[in-house]
Amino acid sequence: MKLKLRKTGNSLATTWPKEILNRLNVSEGDQLYVVETQHGVMITPYDPEFEKTLETAKDIMARHRDALKQMTD
Repeated sequence: MKLKLRKTGNSLATTWPKEILNRLNVSEGDQLYVVETQHGVMITPYDPEFEKTLETAKDIMARHRDALKQMTD
């Protein structure tokens, strides 16, 4: 599928097909993130920084499982 860039003021814009927006589960006003990969760029609605934070939190929770259990009892 191709997207065509068009000049809008001092910027470039594109129109996204409804099928792609549905697959991304996004709508007007949502943010998309551009992530560089070894194969090029990936566009995603998921914040890659949040993913890193979540992985760190999971690691901490796994290492300190007993202390967290005591805090919730």
